[in-house]
Amino acid sequence: MSLAALMDLEHHGWKSLSSGTGAEFYGRVMTENAVMTLSQGFVLDRDQVVASLNDAPPWSSYEISEERLVHEGVDSAVLVYRGRAWRGEDEPTFDAWMTSVYVHVDGQWRLASYQQTPAPQG
Repeated sequence: MSLAALMDLEHHGWKSLSSGTGAEFYGRVMTENAVMTLSQGFVLDRDQVVASLNDAPPWSSYEISEERLVHEGVDSAVLVYRGRAWRGEDEPTFDAWMTSVYVHVDGQWRLASYQQTPAPQG
């Protein structure tokens, strides 16, 4: 899996979070036993992620930078990047380092683990 292909998946995810279709996207892309470790300290399994995204307000815009393919194997890949996202003028900027671990399952790349680490400010 190339960096470009992984970034395409990540952009699809962010676009789904911006359009209100995140629950559908991540419900389809995450493995059955996948987890997301969020910057607020929560660890959610796939079902919890889907449920939480049903009610999540959409992002109005986002940007991705400093992307790196840390590991690329036949059946797995690890992507790290900095993500910034905005919901509205009165909302603080979400700024974090993201790590996405993908595995190849039944001919498709699926998200097995995702972690957010708040980016240092200043």
